[in-house]
Amino acid sequence: MASSHSSSPVPHPSSGGSEGIFRKDKDPSSRHYRPVHSLPDVCPKEPTGEAALVLCEGPSVVADQHRWTVYNSKVNLPAALNDPRLAKRESDFFTKTWGLDFAETEVMPSFYLPNITKEHFGPYLQETAQREKIHERCKSICSNKDELDHTYYLVLDSKINIWLKQIFMKPDFALDDPTTFNAVLPWSHFNSAGGKSSRDMASSRLLQEKLSHYLDVVEVSIARQISLRSEAFFHAMSSQHELQDRLTETARAVAVLRGRAAAIERIMCEGPLRALRQALTRSNCARLHNKLKLMAAVHQSQPTVQLLLSTSEFVGALELIATTKEVLQLELQGIHSFRHLGSQLCEMEKLIDKMMVGDFSMYSRSDLNRSLEDDGQVMEKDRLESLVFGLLRQRKLDFLDIYSDEMILAAKSIVTQVKDQTQSNRTDYLHDHKHLWLADQMRLMTFPQWFELLKSVFENFILFLKRIKVTLSVVRNVVLEVLDSNQKSRLLERAAAGGLTEAPGTPLNQEEAELAYLTHEGLFISDALNDAQLHLGASTGQEQSSTVGPRQALSRMDGCGSDSASGTTESSSSREHAFLPGGAAISSNEDMMPSDLELGRVANNIQELLYTASDVSHDRCVKVLMARAKDGSLERLSSAEFVFLSQAVEGFVRDTEKLCCRRSVSLRGALQSQANRFVHRFHEERKTKLSLLLDNERWKQAEVPAEFQDLVNSIADGRITLPERKPQGTEERKPSDYLHIDGQKYAVVGTVLLLIRIFLEYCQCVNDIPSISTDMLTRLSDLLKHFNSRSCQLVLGAGALQVVGLKTITTKNLALASRCLQLVVHYIPVIRAHFETKLAPKQYSVLRHFDHITKDYNDHIAEISAKLMAIMDSLFEKVLSKYEVKAPVPSACFRNVCKQMAKMHEALYELLPEEQAQMLFLRINASFKMHLKRQLARLGVHHDGGPQHGLVTVDVAFYTENVQSLRALEKLDLNMAEIWEQKR
Repeated sequence: MASSHSSSPVPHPSSGGSEGIFRKDKDPSSRHYRPVHSLPDVCPKEPTGEAALVLCEGPSVVADQHRWTVYNSKVNLPAALNDPRLAKRESDFFTKTWGLDFAETEVMPSFYLPNITKEHFGPYLQETAQREKIHERCKSICSNKDELDHTYYLVLDSKINIWLKQIFMKPDFALDDPTTFNAVLPWSHFNSAGGKSSRDMASSRLLQEKLSHYLDVVEVSIARQISLRSEAFFHAMSSQHELQDRLTETARAVAVLRGRAAAIERIMCEGPLRALRQALTRSNCARLHNKLKLMAAVHQSQPTVQLLLSTSEFVGALELIATTKEVLQLELQGIHSFRHLGSQLCEMEKLIDKMMVGDFSMYSRSDLNRSLEDDGQVMEKDRLESLVFGLLRQRKLDFLDIYSDEMILAAKSIVTQVKDQTQSNRTDYLHDHKHLWLADQMRLMTFPQWFELLKSVFENFILFLKRIKVTLSVVRNVVLEVLDSNQKSRLLERAAAGGLTEAPGTPLNQEEAELAYLTHEGLFISDALNDAQLHLGASTGQEQSSTVGPRQALSRMDGCGSDSASGTTESSSSREHAFLPGGAAISSNEDMMPSDLELGRVANNIQELLYTASDVSHDRCVKVLMARAKDGSLERLSSAEFVFLSQAVEGFVRDTEKLCCRRSVSLRGALQSQANRFVHRFHEERKTKLSLLLDNERWKQAEVPAEFQDLVNSIADGRITLPERKPQGTEERKPSDYLHIDGQKYAVVGTVLLLIRIFLEYCQCVNDIPSISTDMLTRLSDLLKHFNSRSCQLVLGAGALQVVGLKTITTKNLALASRCLQLVVHYIPVIRAHFETKLAPKQYSVLRHFDHITKDYNDHIAEISAKLMAIMDSLFEKVLSKYEVKAPVPSACFRNVCKQMAKMHEALYELLPEEQAQMLFLRINASFKMHLKRQLARLGVHHDGGPQHGLVTVDVAFYTENVQSLRALEKLDLNMAEIWEQKR
């Protein structure tokens, strides 16, 4: 249209020149003008002077001096910060108060916005360049509407045009504004003093003509605009008429459709609906009959519960109460006559809970406190299973706590019962110590009496734990049966739900779904259809595969009702279960029975209760043990007695671990504590004994009794134990001079023989009491170190001179001490291997003590050997320092040396083995050659064949002959050529 063409904005090039960026001109009406303080003078004589003050918009100082205005504001922070007219002299407004750091800064450009340049508009300018050329060409050919309007308005008087724009074309034009009204109708100068005159009348007529002229101009402009948009007006009118015609046709079609629908309802629907209403009425009557029968059955439930409780049928009573409550909630809700029955059933259920808890407590007490000599069968197994099932059904999952309390009380009384049974035949003892506490009575017993009591306590606790285990196994089986039943029920429900969803014909078709919206007496017709289908299925025997409902259970209990009625009842119950609000059926069994997680916790608690029984039994036995050990009686036991005690405790612990699958540590810990004290006393006694033996040892070779030879033979055969004592009637064998071990002879002192027996006693204790292996190893290593250090002090340190009263420490004493140490070193690996079999792999680190002991013993043996060498070395130095090469030969010096060598050999030959003797004399010979060589060098005798050389050769030959004549030294290579210095 022409109007749309003329009103479309035309883009003009911006004032930038050749950049070619086009912007749309702003609407002149949207421009903002500053407030006009005065209007142009449209009259020839516009008032001036004081009359012009009326038009001022500023506040009056005289009239407004007592009224608060915005000009009274002192601080306006947003205005101060955002004022664009802020002068440079006002820039220090904030810095004077807040410091020089407060200054206006430029806002940093955003890092997320690109820097727009002229290149970004390049594609747009290329795309619109061709359109711009076409537009400019069209502008030059066709004149624009704005140019016509501009030409039209140029005809008007410029002053009038300006006045119209300043007044009538303002966006906020309002005649109720006094300023605008005075500008349009400047009547103020007509009210001036002086009255009306002919000039005023002429001015009034001139104003009226001007206003009439303005009205004509506006009317002409409006008419012109209407003429330009006449085509759009005619098009709107024609569209309105066409719409009215279509509405008329639509109303006519709707009337025809309504008539047809009414005919269909009258002919096809009223009859079937009447039939459905009659079927629904019949179904309601059947429901009412079933309700009445159900009410009669519910009415008989309370006496039946009383009858079941009289026979202790708690589970049956609970099932009946739960079924009745479910029926009251689902089927008989709102029945006035049964309004109190629900609360009565709840009270009966609480009473049954108390009765079951009390009955279970009584059963536990009687079962745990009956004689332990009875058979190991469960007392009244059916009663126990019924109680457990009832407690589980009522979620009384803390019934195991009751059993635990009764179990602890029964365990406390076992010790007293055993003590009474043990002392029943000892009337004198019971009469004398009747007033004492049980712990005091135990301490007054002899060890055999107390040990028999302890073994009886162990046996009774084993029987006690067996009884608890059998009882708890029955409880556990009930819990597992309930858990299995819950899982099977869920599987059946899932299978039934899957069968119902997949059964053909179950979902309603479209016609039945539409009929479901038609209601009669507030009931859905689809319910009547479902009732009919369920009734038909019940009559053909389909009720056999469905779940028995609560009403059917009550009907069976009541024993009345026909088959068809029961089938209807069952189908109605199943349907009501299936179509409860929320889409889920309520099942009392599922609500009351504990979940799988809770049942699993109960099963775990049963196992924990068995563990607790084991711990309680061990704790009671610990009290018996500690009552005896309070005055140190257990520490004073002999090794055999403590071994018996340890074996009894270990046997009880093994039996309880096998029975309860629980490793209790209290009894073992108490035994370990007593074992540590026993080990300490055991070690101190033997260490003291060994010290006394060493202090009385004269370090002379002792005879070896036959029993000690048998002892070392048994060790060689691998039996690290003490041999049994032989009876006195056996023949006595003669003692031997040496101890024969692995083909070697050991000349020993009596203390070492007893030392061998002592460390065998340590090994025997480890065999009997494996728990003290680590402690016993430490004590044995301390004993071996003590023997080494004390023997070193007595022999090498010459302590035996003051302790025993020896005149001197001879070479024979030294050799005997060395041989004894070698015997101990021989048995250290045997002891180490024995202890290694008794230790756990993580305890092998303590075996390093034997390595340190072996090193100390070898160092001691080396020191004794060095001492023997030092004796001969000092002798050679003293004798050879006086040696002179002169006749007669052999010289007296060499005769003395040979004599001392013969004495040394005589002292050592019977004590040391041949190899050690040869090595020792080789070292002695080396010392002799060194001192002889030094003396010959001092005398200036050389290997030159002279007379002196001949004399020395004779003496050396004499020495060699005498040394090699000694036993076991015949093949000894003396190598006497080394005494001569080599010529250079």
